[in-house]
Parts: sequence; C-alpha cells; structure tokens
Amino acid sequence: MANARIGKLDIITTSLYFSIVLLGFLMYYAVNYDPNSSASAFDLTRGIGKETLWVGLSIILFFLIQILDVRIWTGLSFVVYAFAMVLLVGVLIFGSSIKGATSWYQFGGFSFQPSEFAKFGTALALSSVLSGPSDDMSQSKTRLTAFGVMLLPVFLIMLQPDAGSALVFTSFFILFYRKGLNGSIYVVGFILVTLFILSLIYQPYDILLFIIASGLLFATSRKITLPWLEYGLIVGSLIFGVYFRSAIWSIVPLLLLAIRHIFSYLKNGEMKKVIIQFSTLLLAVGIVYGARYFYDNILESHQQERINVWLNPSKCDPRGSLYNVLQSKMAIGSGGLTGRGFLNGKLTQLNYVPEQMTDFIFCTIGEEQGFIGSAATILIFLGLVLRLLYIAERQRLSFARNYGYAIAGILFFHFMINIGMTMGLFPIIGIPLPMVSYGGTSLLMFTMMISVMIKLDQSQHRNTT
Repeated sequence: MANARIGKLDIITTSLYFSIVLLGFLMYYAVNYDPNSSASAFDLTRGIGKETLWVGLSIILFFLIQILDVRIWTGLSFVVYAFAMVLLVGVLIFGSSIKGATSWYQFGGFSFQPSEFAKFGTALALSSVLSGPSDDMSQSKTRLTAFGVMLLPVFLIMLQPDAGSALVFTSFFILFYRKGLNGSIYVVGFILVTLFILSLIYQPYDILLFIIASGLLFATSRKITLPWLEYGLIVGSLIFGVYFRSAIWSIVPLLLLAIRHIFSYLKNGEMKKVIIQFSTLLLAVGIVYGARYFYDNILESHQQERINVWLNPSKCDPRGSLYNVLQSKMAIGSGGLTGRGFLNGKLTQLNYVPEQMTDFIFCTIGEEQGFIGSAATILIFLGLVLRLLYIAERQRLSFARNYGYAIAGILFFHFMINIGMTMGLFPIIGIPLPMVSYGGTSLLMFTMMISVMIKLDQSQHRNTT
C-alpha cells in the first residue's frame, strides 16, 4: 500500500499551503506573546507548545500522504465516509459539551472535532458517487444519492447542535454545479435566501409590497399597449406604501392591476402563467411570515442576538453581544495601511477581542500587518482555491476532478465566512480561518484534504510521463 517514490509535487499548491500554515503559527504566537515569559515553544502544557505540536504533525501528515498509494483514497472513500459518520454518532453519546454543543472528543489535554473529519470523508464519498457511470446531476437518481450523502452528516451535526459546521457542507453545491445541477436552482435558492434575510430586517408589509410591484413591473414590461400608464400606477403605489405607509393606496391598486393581468392571461389561454405566478406569490408570503415566526418563536435568545449583531446592530448592546465585532473592526482598522508590526498590536496584546486565537484571528493580521497584510492573506487564500480548481480541471480521472472541486469549495466557504465575520459582513457562526485559527483538528484535516489532492495530481503526472 505504500510507494517510496515521492515524485514531483505541485510546487505552487505546496508553497501556498505552507505559507498559510506559517502565517497561522506566527499569528498564534503574536496573540499569546508575553515579553516577560520565557516559556518554550515546545512546552506542551501551554497553548504555544500544543500549536507547535499540531504544526509538526500536520507537516508529517502532509508528506506521509505523498508516499502512500493513491488507491487508498479512491478505493476506500466510502469506508472513510462511514467511519466519519460513526464518529459523528459517537460524539453525541461520548462527546464533551463546549459552548452548548456536544461536538468534541476529549482525551488528556487534547480534543478532536469529528465534524472536521466528516468534511473530508464527505468530499471523498461524493467524489466517488459522482465519478460512476451515471455521474450527471441532471439525473434524479444521481441527485438523490449525492444529496443523501451530503445531508446525512448535516443532520448528525445539527443534533450536536453546531449550525456553523453544518453550513459548511453547502459548499458542495459548487461541485454539484460542475457536475450539471441546473443553474436555475441556484438562482431560485439565492432569491429565497435573500427574501428570508430581508424578512428579518424589514416589515412583512414592505417586502410583499415590493414583491408584488416587481412582479407587475416584469409583466408590464412585456406588454405593448399602455405600459407607461401601468408603470406610473406601480411607482405611485410604491411611494404611498413606503413613504406614507398607506395600505389602501398601495396594495389595492396593485391587486387590481394584478387581477387585470390574470384575466389577460386567461383570455389568451395562458393558465400555466397564472398558476406559476400565484404559486410564487404564495411561496413568498410563506417565507416572509415564516421567517418572522421562526425568529420570534423558534430561535433561542442568544441566536436572535447573533442575527441582530449581523442585520440589526442598532438593537444590540455594544458591551454585550455586539462587543466582539466592534472590537474586531477596531483592531483591523487600527492597523492602517502597513500595520503596527509583528508583536506590536496593542489591542491584540491586551486581549481586547475575545476568541482572538480562533474565530477572530484575522483581526490580529489586520492590526499587525495592516491593509497590505490583510489583502495579501486574502490573495493567498484565493490563490490556493483557484490553484485547486485549476488542478482539478486538468485531471483525467473524474474522481480526482470531483475531489478538487469539493475541497476548493470547503476552503473558499471557510475563509470567506471567517473573514466576513470579523468585519461584520456575515453572522458569527464559529467558522475558523483554515490553517490559521488555533485548532489541531482543523489544521490536520485541511492538511489531509490538500495533500490528498496534491497526491492525486502527482499520481496522474507520474502516469503520463
């Protein structure tokens, strides 16, 4: 099962990976730096010692995968996936609860999060499912199988509950799109998610007014007679509805206009259009009022606070739920163009930002390295994602190509959400910055995912030379 020949590594991908690992180690050191301490970086009783151990193990793992036979991953993908599911079930029984989620196995002074391993196992399983004879996502059987493989770990992780880790699995829709899933599904999904979010910001009346008006504008634009008269009526209704809060002078004229369009469709025998538009309106109404009900009656108070921090910060206590994001923005902004310099971040040294070793470690980069360092970090991550996609596209084997898209999606989701969290662009859902945030499980799993892709590419290169 082993091959002593390492062969030719992809230098660009390998360099990008090690650059991020080195950045993560330096930023963790900066967060924990104490000029008065003489603690060794190899002291396992301290955080820096554990981080050194995890980095060392990840480097060993990286090169170990390069000497293993690539058929381990292609042949045992479902075995790895099944083992990951067993771990997810086991953590519900034997796991430790941290911050309200039973997501960790703990032994000694170390912990292991099986949801991280599940991402790797699911990527392997989906790569196998979508590399068979019927690998086209336009086929219903393939869609059901792929969705089932993806949703099983999501279900188990939500039982912990850990919504942040569960959301990462939506990144596999990048792979699904590459395999032929209808693009209209993504458009509809984006519209529905946007509608759900808007329903948490604005009143249902305002959103429904906008939806009806938008639909009528679209219908009117396809007419030949009297379109400008209808445009004026729609715009006038919007003005009365938004600025004067008048339901009668806004909704009623729009409904009368909608009825006129419906009779026009029925007269022309276009019953299908009536059904589609009426169903769409009912779905929109259900989402608008359903989102508000979900927020008011199902979410816990701390979950409502997280949403308010993201969408309605004016409703949050600056010294309470809003504190993390405010301090994070302050730390990033204080770095200016070039930053305060390595180990010179005042807010970092004084621990102003909670969770700065994990979820909010990017603000350390912003404070100490400034805009230039922050932009460089984002470019390195983007470069790694694009490189993985490039490598995936040059693969001859469908399994390797699928796997490249799967891990590129996971990596992109992680770094986009994490950096967005630190700047208040996304809700705080506990997504670490890959290979930078403190956490041995995450570092080892991302190392494994990237190293396996490099091995798959290396194997192809060796077989074609």
